[in-house]
Amino acid sequence: MDEIVIGRNCVVSQESYLCTGSHDFKDPFFGLITKPILIKDGAWIASDVFVYPGVTIHEMGIAAARSTVTRDIPVNEVHGGSPAKFLKKRFEKEELK
Repeated sequence: MDEIVIGRNCVVSQESYLCTGSHDFKDPFFGLITKPILIKDGAWIASDVFVYPGVTIHEMGIAAARSTVTRDIPVNEVHGGSPAKFLKKRFEKEELK
């Protein structure tokens, strides 16, 4: 429905769903709404993750298995749950060098 951009060295694991379209529930005709999804370099979407329209998974970000990602995941952060929230940093600063 809309663009999905996947950067370099990314993983999108099995059973994950990248959803770029939905419907306007306030519209009696359920008009279509689309937004792109961006998966930046080094990001990992683990298995069975649902990613909402318009979300960006930033560089080295991780969406933990079975998560529902409704908001962007910042650089180098691991988010998980339903809805997904911050769990921890993926790498310490010295590990990123």
